[in-house]
Amino acid sequence: MIRMNKDTAVNLVDFLPEAAIQPDLKSHAKKEVLKELVQALSSAHGIKDSANILEALLEREELGSTGIGQGIAIPHGKSDSVSGVVAALGISKRGIDFDALDGEPVHIFFMLIAPSNSAGIHLKILAKISRLLKDKFFRQALREAKTSRDALKLIKDENEY
Repeated sequence: MIRMNKDTAVNLVDFLPEAAIQPDLKSHAKKEVLKELVQALSSAHGIKDSANILEALLEREELGSTGIGQGIAIPHGKSDSVSGVVAALGISKRGIDFDALDGEPVHIFFMLIAPSNSAGIHLKILAKISRLLKDKFFRQALREAKTSRDALKLIKDENEY
C-alpha cells in the first residue's frame, strides 16, 4: 500500500499495472463492462473476492452514474477486498451506453477501488484522473491506443507534465 502525504504527487501508474488495462473491451452493456473491468482488476492486482468489488460498484452506480460525460466513466467504490487503492482502465472502441450525464456513449472507463477505511487518497486519484481526461487530445490518443502498453505509456508521459 502506498502512503502519501499532501506534498506527494499522485502517480496513476503506481495504482494501474499494465495487466489491468483492457485496450479493447468486448462488453456491450453497463453491467458487463463492470464485470470485465473487475476481472482485469482482480487478475492484475491478485484480488480474491472480486464479487465484493462488483457489488460495491453496482451499489455506487445506483446512487448515480459515474459516466461523467465526454465519453468518460470513472466507476469507483470501496471494498475490504483490497488493502490499498487499485485501478483498472478499459477502452471501448464502439462505445457503451453507461447512462452518462451527457447521454453519450462511454469509450474510456477508469475504475478505482479503495479500501473501506481509506479517506483522502482515492479522492486525490479521482481528481488526477479527472484532470488528465479533461484534455480532448489525451482522450483521443487513449481511445486510439492499440495495446495496454501504449495506453500505459500515454498515461506515464502525461503524468510527467
